[in-house]
Amino acid sequence: MPFFSRDGIQFHFRQTGEGVPFFFQHGLGGDVSQPFGLFTPPPDFQLLAFDCRAHGQTSPLGDPQKISFNSFSDDLLALMDHLAIQQAVIGGISMGAGVALNFALRFPERTLGVLLQRPAWLAEGMRKNADIYGFIARLIREHGAQAGLEHFRRSDIYKAMLAASPDCANSLVSQFTQPRAEEAVIRLERMPPDAPTHDRAAWRKLGIQTLVLANRRDPIHPFEYGEVLAREIPGARFAELTPKSASVECHAAQVQQFITQFLSNLC
Repeated sequence: MPFFSRDGIQFHFRQTGEGVPFFFQHGLGGDVSQPFGLFTPPPDFQLLAFDCRAHGQTSPLGDPQKISFNSFSDDLLALMDHLAIQQAVIGGISMGAGVALNFALRFPERTLGVLLQRPAWLAEGMRKNADIYGFIARLIREHGAQAGLEHFRRSDIYKAMLAASPDCANSLVSQFTQPRAEEAVIRLERMPPDAPTHDRAAWRKLGIQTLVLANRRDPIHPFEYGEVLAREIPGARFAELTPKSASVECHAAQVQQFITQFLSNLC
């Protein structure tokens, strides 16, 4: 498995295909299997992703203060340099969308296009998500991952999420069941209060082709966040996905379709 070294950390990454590089980053608590399980690159494109700090097979944890959008984007830039990639399409899911937006704003000369799928951040930390993930982190720290999950299943937060979106509820449960849930709990404390940028005006200066994908019935990734980003990023395209809670198969097929069309129109 390929790794590259930076800042005393071994970063795990994955790539497939040949052609124009498309980095597709995972969400909070996920790893490279998430984007690779969701999207297959079309001909003349290669798909790449890496496990962010405190995620997947990237280890050790490193400086906890560097669990942030800025650091994750710096790590992505380092991977591009390691692979001698001058420019790439940058995208991500949820937290990965935040990384993609942060990267495009800070390194526009290295960005061919931007994909924001199910964004969960705007220009500030999302208080509701910070409260939810902070609660999960406290349960893990106080009870351990296994016992913490039992406490969580009895909580009003879990019951409300299960009623609103079983898919989101399962995503929250996975924060307890990840192999590094206890070791990397800091990610649940530091990432939700952070933000890809604290300046909304910067979005309106982004002169890079952008696609925003969002779906309804998803409290963790509000549909309205996608609408806001698509409205304020000049020329951004917006597409609505079928919620996974309605049809996982339809959701996945639409992701494949919309991203393939976007990539094809870029080149």
